[in-house]
Amino acid sequence: MAKAIVKTQFEFEWQRNLYVGKVRDVYNINDEYLAMVVTDRISAFDVVLPKGIPYKGQVLNQIASKFLDATSDICPNWKIASPDPMATVGRKCEPFPVEMIVRAYLTGSSWRDYKAGAREICGVRIPSGMKEHQKFPEPIVTPTTKAEIGDHDQNISKEEIISSGLVNKEDYEKLEQYTLALFNRGSEMAAERGLILVDTKYEFGKKDGEIYLIDEIHTPDSSRYFYADSYQELFDKGEQQRQLSKEFVREWLMENGFQGQKGQMVPEMTEEFVQSVSDRYIELYEKITGEKFVKGSESEDILSRIENNIKNMLARL
Repeated sequence: MAKAIVKTQFEFEWQRNLYVGKVRDVYNINDEYLAMVVTDRISAFDVVLPKGIPYKGQVLNQIASKFLDATSDICPNWKIASPDPMATVGRKCEPFPVEMIVRAYLTGSSWRDYKAGAREICGVRIPSGMKEHQKFPEPIVTPTTKAEIGDHDQNISKEEIISSGLVNKEDYEKLEQYTLALFNRGSEMAAERGLILVDTKYEFGKKDGEIYLIDEIHTPDSSRYFYADSYQELFDKGEQQRQLSKEFVREWLMENGFQGQKGQMVPEMTEEFVQSVSDRYIELYEKITGEKFVKGSESEDILSRIENNIKNMLARL
């Protein structure tokens, strides 16, 4: 099995610091640029799992790069270039302390909350009598606060965000406008691939007074897709949807008694399981992009390749 890249420790000229997130290692270059390496780490329920997934970082980075390019006419984004299959270099922005989640269907965590009796998500009222995977009349925006590693993101309403001063009213309304426009574009692109973009999250930042889309976009880690051709039949039968997302990993964890709660142990990740997740991510890439996935060479020193590609990119800035 190919080697998973779960840690980087590069040193670049003018490097100020290194931020290690759940999945990404982000290098601050002179407080002006960011070099983001998408590792093969995998997280679920806000917990980083003990084993990495080969090629997962490449899959996520290349999908995000493609969609950042495809939506740059809607909203400025942080990307300057992707010099390596696992890395992107872009502008350093000051992040907003909220994630903008948009949902078009009642599924995943929103369904779990709904089934438990909730009829409101982030201040948005949800009608009674809805079924799992049912489409909302219009997509809804359900923001969360951004958590530190190990903490859970917290649902928060638009009114709470503005009244608490997390984001001012003018900026928040712009974030909502961008969120819905990006989701609409993502939905159109998904439809061309025979998919339904069910829900996703966006993160934004500000630089020189301008709002930028930052981080990843429309990847299977940040988004959920259903297959369009079987949606209605499965919904009518009350059966589970065929989907492209990281939900299959969450479901495997739940089946094995893990939901990120205190005292719970992550189940053993066998080589067979890790390989199956890697294969699934490659399948996701090919279905979402319509392109054949080209694996990086297993014989090369991947860390040296990433480091050299980023160095060469930074030298040109």
